[in-house]
Amino acid sequence: ERKRNKEATRPRDSSIYLFMMFSCSKVTAASLTRLARSQHQIKIGHYFLPGYCSFSTDNSSSLKEAYEYVLVEKKLSSKSAGGGVGLITLNRPKALNALCDALFEDLIHACKALDQDDSIGCLVITGSKKAFAAGADISEMSNKHFSECYKTNMFSQWADITKLGKPVIAAVNGFALGGGCELAMMCDIIVAGDTAKFGQPEINLGVIPGAGGTQRLVRAIGKSKAMELVLTGGHIDAQRAERDGLVSKVFPADALVDEAVQMAHVIASKGRVSVMMAKEAVNAADELTLAEGLRFERRLFHSLFATKDQKEGMSAFLEKRKPDFTHS
Repeated sequence: ERKRNKEATRPRDSSIYLFMMFSCSKVTAASLTRLARSQHQIKIGHYFLPGYCSFSTDNSSSLKEAYEYVLVEKKLSSKSAGGGVGLITLNRPKALNALCDALFEDLIHACKALDQDDSIGCLVITGSKKAFAAGADISEMSNKHFSECYKTNMFSQWADITKLGKPVIAAVNGFALGGGCELAMMCDIIVAGDTAKFGQPEINLGVIPGAGGTQRLVRAIGKSKAMELVLTGGHIDAQRAERDGLVSKVFPADALVDEAVQMAHVIASKGRVSVMMAKEAVNAADELTLAEGLRFERRLFHSLFATKDQKEGMSAFLEKRKPDFTHS
């Protein structure tokens, strides 16, 4: 009876309220991580923060021995525990890595498994030299009707990529068109080979981007340039993508994956808690006002003083040695 009464009085809004205005020193990084993993929505003070505190929560997920449409490799580090990199290669070459449902299921499963792997600190997603991903699978979509698309909330599961706690680098060679460009933009950093092509050609098929192309592209390169790509269905090369701010760096196509993995190893060598919080803070900038974003950033900054890595990092700096982070 007591249990039923407790369930009945539990608030429907399962958001967590972290009032840290005057008690920040009492909030530990571990407790923040546990809270973030247990909820998809968090309120700090009176600010509602969806998404940035949302992590993969499928604890049963572990890498399969083999996937049908992706190849997975763990590149572990001999220099630091937890400094490994998870490399995921889209592997549907005959269809230029067109993003069918089965491929995306494989991708999401592998990403979640690596996100929970303590030996991995950063992920890299890549494709072939010819195509990162040429788009969603048109043959799979062409006969769908509105009611089916709406009831299944088509493409909503793709956003699971953005809920990973660890940073994700997209290493783009060849075509990244339509869903391929949207997948790249779901990642935290995009690096490109010098032959890469980016675009949102959905308008040529009588539809519009449906997995973030009209939203993330605007945030990356601005309204006018995004509108041009979306309305004309054209594409841009890697050099323009870098100038416009869509891409972080451009490398020779043959060296792209190695360069992306090297960058991922650098990220993975840092303290895990601070890396994950840095990712949260940067992603929050897309949603919050400047005042709210600065407040959120400060609270995360304050909370890191409850971690062992903060003590180690600052001690190492003062002692002029390399830090030995324990990700705690």
